[in-house]
Amino acid sequence: MYINKVDLVGRAGLDPEVRYFESGAMKVSLSLAVKPPYKSESPLWFDLELWGNIAQVAADWVNQGSTIGVTGELVFDKWTDKNTGELREKPIIKVNNLELISSRKSTEASSNTEVENY
Repeated sequence: MYINKVDLVGRAGLDPEVRYFESGAMKVSLSLAVKPPYKSESPLWFDLELWGNIAQVAADWVNQGSTIGVTGELVFDKWTDKNTGELREKPIIKVNNLELISSRKSTEASSNTEVENY
């Protein structure tokens, strides 16, 4: 048995990057800045990957500066560098649950709830 669970709350670094595939699948990539408890420390940055319905919600409601909460699992994106031929990898949080805490888009839509889970 193993546990691979990540819970984060932070602000979106940029607007979501949406990608559609021939199969009809939708993927959203997003960066998340999480502020450490000490003001002197720089924020920690995480790359997020969202698929399906959660991806659609992120595309519709998340924008740069939105405060969101995510639950997911840590995975590694692996590829071969075209220039050097070296194997590269970077950690990504594959999101299973998205909480919209605040966003300009949700404020504009006059949403009655501040937190929504998807």
